[in-house]
Amino acid sequence: MVHVMEVSPEARVELERMARSLVLPHRKVVQAKALLALADGASVRSTARAIGSHPDTVTRWRDRLADSGVEGVGVIAPGRGRKPEIPTATVEAIVADTLHTVPDDGSTCWSTRTLGAKHGVGKDTVARIWRARKLRPWRVDTFKLSNDPNFEAKLVDVVGLYLDPPERAAVFSFDEKTQCQALDRTQPSLPIKPGRGRTMTHDYKRHGTIDLFAAMNLATGEVLHDTRRSHSGEDVLAFFKLIDLHVPKHLEVHVVLDNLSAHKSAPVRRWLADPKRKRWHLHFTPTSASWLNLIEGWFSVLTRRALLNASFTSTSQLADAIDVWASHWNDDPEPFVWTKTANEIVTKVKRGRAKLDHLTKSATHH
Repeated sequence: MVHVMEVSPEARVELERMARSLVLPHRKVVQAKALLALADGASVRSTARAIGSHPDTVTRWRDRLADSGVEGVGVIAPGRGRKPEIPTATVEAIVADTLHTVPDDGSTCWSTRTLGAKHGVGKDTVARIWRARKLRPWRVDTFKLSNDPNFEAKLVDVVGLYLDPPERAAVFSFDEKTQCQALDRTQPSLPIKPGRGRTMTHDYKRHGTIDLFAAMNLATGEVLHDTRRSHSGEDVLAFFKLIDLHVPKHLEVHVVLDNLSAHKSAPVRRWLADPKRKRWHLHFTPTSASWLNLIEGWFSVLTRRALLNASFTSTSQLADAIDVWASHWNDDPEPFVWTKTANEIVTKVKRGRAKLDHLTKSATHH
């Protein structure tokens, strides 16, 4: 005859809550389910078998519930549990060295081997500590803070256009990808096969360059583009005229662009000053803030998918490849969606400046 473990209504409610939890430690959830099974009349042996544990372990959980109540469920008894592999002080010393020192051999950062040798532990131990603390000393992320005195005003203008575009208007993100190189490999490439990726020679022949002009319609994701031999003010004007032809006359035209001198050249200014172009509005990004121009993302996708591992024997072949890829993009365009507000960006930039100022002052004092 199976002895049914008695559980108070209050304890059962708490055990059921634990058993359903998705956030409690796994051991608490498992023990709660086992104790509920015992309370419902299951035997210790069948409960242990159901959860893949030993009957003595389930008995110990049952006795702890009787002695300590639900507060004892999932508690690790003194002397049990996994023992730390190395002392906490050693772990903290490894973390401190990773964050604040460099090796004496002239290296710019620690490796798992050199840091492990210093502290008398294995390289795998250092690697585990780095993973646990999310440390990547070999990785360097570059950044550039804009020194534009009108940074916030320009940021608010551009982000406002992204998040709340005006009605009866076409909004474009425009820029040039200059010096697109027609590169041809000196030897034929080898195709991909099982167990080996595609291979190509490191050296190449140059066959000239072209400049790619592109403007993304932020509402549809469609991209207007053109390739030219230069990127002068006259070239910019020619592309603006292309945009003008594609936008219905009843719509305003808003263009986000950077501060390249050609964008503000005399031919462009004269053309925009014409009363016929009163529907045109240019929105300049802050200096050193190319990340704010959404067309840069499209250039990145184009480069990765169509240009990076390709070979071209002429600039006309390169231009044709760009035309084909852009045409396929426009068959099923994917608009880029901006999500960050101007206030969020300004707060992050101010935090970055404050951190840099602090580091600069600390370096000066030392």
